[in-house]
Amino acid sequence: MPRVIDVADGRKASLADVGAALAAFGFDPEQDESLLHAATWLRRLGNDQTFLGDILIAELAQRHRDDVLDNAYGPQVIMLAPPNGQFFIRANIWPAASDYMARASGGDAFVLGLPHDHNFNFLTLGYFGPGYWSDYYEYDYQAVTGYCGEAVPSLKFIERSRLKQGKIMLYRAHRDVHAQGAADSLSVSLNIMQTTGAQGWLDQYRFDLERGEIGGIISPGPSEAFLKVAVALGSAEALDLAHRFARQHPSDRLRLAAWDALAGRETEVAARDALWRDAEAAGSRLVAMEAKARRAELV
Repeated sequence: MPRVIDVADGRKASLADVGAALAAFGFDPEQDESLLHAATWLRRLGNDQTFLGDILIAELAQRHRDDVLDNAYGPQVIMLAPPNGQFFIRANIWPAASDYMARASGGDAFVLGLPHDHNFNFLTLGYFGPGYWSDYYEYDYQAVTGYCGEAVPSLKFIERSRLKQGKIMLYRAHRDVHAQGAADSLSVSLNIMQTTGAQGWLDQYRFDLERGEIGGIISPGPSEAFLKVAVALGSAEALDLAHRFARQHPSDRLRLAAWDALAGRETEVAARDALWRDAEAAGSRLVAMEAKARRAELV
């Protein structure tokens, strides 16, 4: 399960001070000194029980005139400090199941009941309310290929607990899995999210807990969407690029996206079957297993 970080510090710090301290020292959760430094500043930020409300009131007063597209998450997320190449800071709102926003939007909007890992490390602190519940698991990322339906024998249940107010945890990339449940009442968490250049090429998985399998990849990148649109438009350059990516790109996920894009142009079942047969022999186990599944769906 996520690593619990015990930090006793009663001081308060402003959001600006926290951002400056992290920018000066860096944020590398795999180094204990850096992790403790970040957790200490997160604790100080969390000790200020008015700063977030002040930000929300100011935003409402401005009617969101300064809204930008830096927030790549849903409406429950408040970006507090934008990405700077090392980290960003955000707040997350977690409604109770009985709250109107949860009933109107459904659990999917708040990633409830979706067992998943993360392709990044992040620190989280229970800032307000009783906190959301989670069933926590761990697994061995290096032991899986990543195709849908792949068995994950290393996936083990650890415990069920909640992110109570004042609790700090480190979610470890490609290790900690959680199936999140609703908070008992409205809650808020604060996060320091690590960012790296490689993050966009590392997969994040959804798990089928009943079967003990990978249920799918939930971290598609923009390159995949761009490639599929370009291939659908049908230029010779796009088709040539897709064929090269399908066989040679270092990212198995993008290779699969290229095969998917090429298959989407084929209208005949026999042509799609032949294409996926080629994909099975293209040198990637992930692509081969997904191609086998695609062929089975054609029958």
